[in-house]
Formats: sequence, structure tokens, C-alpha cells
Amino acid sequence: MGPGAKPRDDNTPRPAPLRIAVVGGGPGGLYAAALLKRLDPAREITVWERNAPDDTFGFGVVLSDETLGGIEHADPVVYAALQAEFVRWDDIDIVHRGTRHTSGGHGFAALGRRRLLQILHERCRDLGIELRFSTEAPTAEALSSTYDLVIAADGVHSGTREGRREAFGPHIEEHRCRYIWLAADFAFDAFRFEIAETEHGVMQLHGYPYSDSESTVIVEMREEVWKAAGFDGLDERESVERCAKLFSDALGGRPLRSNNSSWITFRTVVNDRWSHGNTVLLGDAAHTAHFSIGSGTKLAVEDALALAACIEEQPTLQEALAAYETERRPVVESTQRAARASLQWFEELELYADQPARQFAFNLLTRSRRVTHDNLRLRDAHFTEAVEREFGCPPGTPPMFTPLRLRELELRNRVVVSPMDMYVATDGVPGDFHLVHLGARALGGAGLVMTEMVCVSAEGRITPGCAGLWNAEQAAAWGRITSFVRTQAPGTAIGVQLGHSGRKGSTKLMWEGIDEPLEAGNWPLSAASPLPYKPGSQTPHELSRAGLTEIREEFAAAAWRAARCDFDLLELHCAHGYLLSGFLSPLTNRRTDAYGGSLAKRLRFPLEVFDAVRAIWPAERPMTVRISATDWAEGGTTAEDAVEIARAFVAHGADAIDVSTGQVVAEERPAYGRSYQTPYADRIRNELSVPVIAVGAISSWDDVNSLILAGRTDLCALARPHLYDPHWTLHAAAEQGYSGPGASWPEPYRAGSRRPQTGRTDGPKPRLKLG
Repeated sequence: MGPGAKPRDDNTPRPAPLRIAVVGGGPGGLYAAALLKRLDPAREITVWERNAPDDTFGFGVVLSDETLGGIEHADPVVYAALQAEFVRWDDIDIVHRGTRHTSGGHGFAALGRRRLLQILHERCRDLGIELRFSTEAPTAEALSSTYDLVIAADGVHSGTREGRREAFGPHIEEHRCRYIWLAADFAFDAFRFEIAETEHGVMQLHGYPYSDSESTVIVEMREEVWKAAGFDGLDERESVERCAKLFSDALGGRPLRSNNSSWITFRTVVNDRWSHGNTVLLGDAAHTAHFSIGSGTKLAVEDALALAACIEEQPTLQEALAAYETERRPVVESTQRAARASLQWFEELELYADQPARQFAFNLLTRSRRVTHDNLRLRDAHFTEAVEREFGCPPGTPPMFTPLRLRELELRNRVVVSPMDMYVATDGVPGDFHLVHLGARALGGAGLVMTEMVCVSAEGRITPGCAGLWNAEQAAAWGRITSFVRTQAPGTAIGVQLGHSGRKGSTKLMWEGIDEPLEAGNWPLSAASPLPYKPGSQTPHELSRAGLTEIREEFAAAAWRAARCDFDLLELHCAHGYLLSGFLSPLTNRRTDAYGGSLAKRLRFPLEVFDAVRAIWPAERPMTVRISATDWAEGGTTAEDAVEIARAFVAHGADAIDVSTGQVVAEERPAYGRSYQTPYADRIRNELSVPVIAVGAISSWDDVNSLILAGRTDLCALARPHLYDPHWTLHAAAEQGYSGPGASWPEPYRAGSRRPQTGRTDGPKPRLKLG
């Protein structure tokens, strides 16, 4: 399309682009231009960059072997130039309170950002790409009407994206730390993390070499620490000198230098859509990932590789841009989840400052969940074994198979079968299904097996199929189950979770329509406030003082029966929007009496119930409380609230906090992902020094080992993995070669304690080539 041509409708199929505009001359935009030109030399490609050729922000760039492999395959010329410049190293140093711990085997490659840009400038010029430096690009509308394809690689503050917010749907979140990019004129011999505990708060240095005589240095701290230290009143030179003084040991007394450096806050960028018409977002314009996992340039370069490949493979531009986003979005979202975990770890760094030195180092290394206990053992077995010894693991014992004591109950390992509603009870009576279900999981090796939520009254059921403990018949049935566990699975503890459905009751069985009201046979609901769970749900009545007293006594009576059933542990269910949870959340508690308003008042009834149950429950047996640490909804329970909720229950005698999230309001928007609820348990554990149970998308024994050894949780509750495999814990032991007291196989099963042999799948390797 030539200048002056009429804009095309966004839905008009476009062939492979010949005229391409690239907005932004960073590594991603330049590399996309080079790849597209190399694939079709007839293409006319122009790159606009507002800064001069030698201007750059930041100093070094780290690329992974995976990214380099893609570059090598796509453009051997660029790859060879990069290879000649890289510095490589394997070690990570963590320095805290004067002690340095080193972990090896990690494998890094870095070069200077300015040199990377020079290599890409040279490649673009050699290919015939027009580079326009110190020049603002035309508007997105002008470019899209005169070019076949517009690549917006104009960074985190992308003008292209912001000019079309309705089209791209950006979501931008600013975080709680300030940081500054600096450099030092010497090469660190490892990737270095150094912690400075000052009178103003904790500060940290991230440093790594990018040539044989230069290193990137990033200094980061919480906003309130930054202000308390007076950095908000310093100019660039004064900030640089102050940082050099703070980290003089790490720098060997050498100075730092800057490059138009300023203190900034990190912004996480997410977009609903990455393309609009013939304009596509790339790199930081589309997404950002915190620098602590070193992924900004990496993601941009990988975006360029994918975009070029999709344009080459797809018949039309629209299909190419759709394929590009389909391919890249899952990868980017996974990286962003890891980056967020890393970012939050550094935001909460002060929580971990008192950890033992090696555990602190292990926690830092595994903060993003990309590095785990198992692969760290492969990278550096000596370091990992030292962390295990400091933690108290006997030789050959994975962290998950160490014991834990709560009052007089000693759990033989750290695995919990999480409470899972089965919805197959009859009139609240657990039957043969429950015996087999819970019995099988008790035989499967977990340290603690939890019942489903056991309802304290018929009106407190979620569905007609919910189990209860409000009469003697139900108690006898539960006693049958605990007796089986005692006699057939010695060493496995069994716990009961008591709860009341509140406004989420009188609904269909899960597989008939989760949270959908019954079509017939409904029972009245009660709650903190008369608010239905969702449109079409029954509206509960607000509990009176007399109603509160009645329900409190129902909990106490159920606890008395649970003790006589010989359960080892009792958990009070104050999560997921059920009755007690409904009092805790400001979204579901609108009361104006002594049981509503401030958090202290919203806690009042749940604490009254806890106290009544604790008074009945035998003193030697532990009690836990399950909470929803966030409602995943605006105006709801926050992580800060969750700490105070946990603090209150602990003050009243809770032995551990079972930390879940959400399911409080129907309009929630959870941030799902691997171990996504663990940070809430982590914060409560390390802020309050109280045992916690982490739950939520923990599925591998490697994750369990990592979380336990890092000190982020004390127990891990797994639900779906135990539905898939009732013997998940025993199989985890077998796969790790462990056969100690933390995972004892029942005698009838002992012959199966090793993984079964399978047939060979490897064929003979080719040895000769015959012409």
C-alpha cells in the first residue's frame, strides 16, 4: 500500500506484508525487522527510534540458552556476533549478614546492552533496513494506513498501545519497590544478591557481569524505605554515591556510575489483545516481567522469533497475528507468574531476614518457582544437601518426609490430603464410599487425611449429599472410618473439618450444577447479612443473637462428637464464603451491630465459635483454622487482613492456619497458577511465626519439597492429585528412592513399593549410512 491510499477495514484479509513499520529500536523491534527482511529481501522495512544510536538505558542483558538456540537457528550471523561478545558464568552468590553462600550450575550468558544494539544495528543495515534515529514515529493511525504491518515495540510506556487503549485493553500495575539501574567498572565473578539491613529498612543489590570489566548493578528497596533513607531528596549523582557507600563491601570500595539513571517503580503490563488490525504489540509494549528473573529482553527477542515465523507460515496477516498471540501468550503468562512471585518475594524480603543463612539462600533461589528443590539438586547437590542438613533432614530424607508436631500429635510427613466434598452422604451419614475414599488415602501414606467439610446441622449443609455430625448415627459412621484408619493405616492421622454452609447452602450436587439452587426440597439459609450468593440464589436471613448462639452450640456439639469419634485434629472452616467466612469478609458482612463493621467486629462471631469448640476439643489435640486470605474482589479481604485474621485465631489457641483463598463472592477474579495461594500462607507464617498449611495448585512432590525447605509453609495440602492417585505420597517416596519412617508402606502393599518395570521404548541407534 502506497502513501495516500485509503485505510483498509480491519477485517479485510491481508496477504503477507511487504511494507513494515517498526516503532521502537530496542532489541525486540530490531530483531523482528532483521528476521522479516531476511525471510523476504523484497520487504521495505523502516525502524523509528526516538533516541540516538548510542543512547541506551540499563547496562547488561542476560539471555538464556533456549533463546540463543532460537537465534542460532533463525540468524547464524547475529548468533555468531553475540557468541563473540558473551561472558558466561555458573554461580550465584547470596550475601546476607556477612555470610556468603554460593550455588553453582546455573549457566548464564550476558553482554552489554549497547553492544547488543550495535550488533543489531549492523545486521539491519547490512540487510537494507532503514533506521531512523532521534525521530518520533508517525501516529499509529498514520502508520497503519500506509504500511502493511506496524510492529509496536515501543516499550513499557508504549505510545502506540496507549493511543489505542480500547483496542488493546492494557492493564498496568505499579509495584511497591523503587529501583535504579547502575554499573560498576569491574566484573562480578557470579550473579550476586546482597542484602543490606539498615536503620531505615532492608535494601538489596542485584549484580552480574556483562563484560570482562563491567557489571550491571541494580539497587532496590521498598518505597517507604527509599523515602525514610532520604533517596527521594537526592539527585542522580548523590543517589549513585549513596548506593556505592551502602554496598561498598560488594563493590570492593569501587564507585558506581549511572546513565541517566533514576529511581523508578516496576510496572507489570498485561494486554487483553496483542493486535488490532495490522498493528501488533511486541516485547514490553505487550507484556513486562520483573528484572529479577532477567526476562525482559529475552521475551522481546522470543516474540520477534515467533512473530516472524507466524508471518512466514500463515497465509494471511490476520491469521499470522492470531497465531503469534496464541503461541506466545501462554509462555508469557507463565513467565509473568514466575516474575510476579519473584517480585513479591523481594517486596516482602524483610519477612525472611531472620531465616537460617542457607535456608534464606535456598528461599531466594527458589522464589520464582522456576528453580525447585529437585533441579537445584541437579545443579548443585553439595549446596542443596547443606540446606537440608541445616533444616534437619536426616541423610537421604527429602524435606517432605520430615515429621511435624502440633501439640501432642506428631505427623510423620508434611503431606495433607486436603478436604474434598464428595456429596454422597445420605441424611448426613457417611457410608461405604467415605470409608473406601478416606481409607484408601490413609493407606496411601499422607501424614494427615482430612474429611470433607462436615456440617454441624441439617440447615448447614451445602447440598443434600453433604456429610454431617449433628446426631449419633452420623457419629457412629465416622467412628467406623477413624477405626479403620487406626488399625489399617497406623501412622496416618485423620482430621475432621467442621463447617456451616451459610448463604451457599441448599444447592444441587456439584455435578448437577455447582452453586445452583435446588429445584425442590430447599431449606432456609442463614448468614451474616441477607445477601444471595449470586443472582438466582436463595436470599438468606440475617442471624439474630439467638440464632448466633444456636449455631455456636451446634459447632460445640459437633466437636464433642468428633472427639468421641477419635479424630486426631479438628479444623474450623472459616473460608470459601461459608457461614463463618461470611462474617469475616466485608463483601458479605454488612451488619451494623457488634458483629459487623471493623475487622475486629467481623471476627467476633468466628472467634466465639472457635472458643466454644476449643473448650470442648481435648487439650492435647490440635485445632487448625482454614481461611480465605483474599476474596479476589475489590473491597474484599486483603492479604493484610488475612494476617490479622490469622493473628486473632492464633491468639485464641489455633495451632496452625490453613491458608486458602477466594470462593467468597461469585464475581471473584482469581489469579490462578502453580502454587498460586502459597504466597498468602508464606506471609502469614513468616510474619506471625505460626505453622501454616499451604493449599492450591500444588501438584508435584518437587513443589512440596521446595516449599517446605524454603520455609514458606509447614504442611502442603493436595486435593486433586489425591483423586488422581490415592497413593500419591507413597509413590512420591518411591520416585525419590526414599523408604524411611516418613512413608511406610502397609505390609500387604510392600511388594509394590518400587516403580514397576516397563518395556523398552528405545530402538537401536543408527550406526551406518549406506549410499
